[in-house]
Amino acid sequence: MFALIGLGNPGEKYSKTRHNIGYLVLEEIIRSFEDTKSHNKYGGQLWSGEISNNKAIAFKSNAYMNDSGIAVSKLVTFHKFKPENIYVIHDDLDLDFGKVRIKFAGSAAGHNGLKSIDERIGKNYFRIRIGIGHPGDKDKVLKYVLDDFKKKEIEVMKQICINISTNMEYLVNQEHSSFLNKVKII
Repeated sequence: MFALIGLGNPGEKYSKTRHNIGYLVLEEIIRSFEDTKSHNKYGGQLWSGEISNNKAIAFKSNAYMNDSGIAVSKLVTFHKFKPENIYVIHDDLDLDFGKVRIKFAGSAAGHNGLKSIDERIGKNYFRIRIGIGHPGDKDKVLKYVLDDFKKKEIEVMKQICINISTNMEYLVNQEHSSFLNKVKII
């Protein structure tokens, strides 16, 4: 069984922001699940489905990004997920806009959502990193991640969400190179 965890902030105010790309990808993945309904559990929203004959749970915390580890910990502990079956989908300032990378373990690199998760379940899980670019000035980072995508960025992000969703079979089969080749658009 796999855990697909999208990071973001709850509420309409944040729904189209750069920081919510994890939620946006997860919502596209959920569309591919057959006949699934959302359940409020573990302090978040939970959906279940199947990807390439593997059971998958899609999850997003109801807490703000900086506290997402609390709900993620409850989910991971209850279902006893193996670290190699946990995928956290999140924005990444250090990647050029539109780039997608996969990384197992390592540093949170200043990402408060990852820091929160690391504090509660450790660092051993996969991260699907989606590049949002960097504003160039450290003092502008907070405003930048909480701003909506620009018009010219929206179509690229929609396509990334679709590409990730339609190629999840490669991910759950641990074919990460194939997955990255399929989702690449830039």
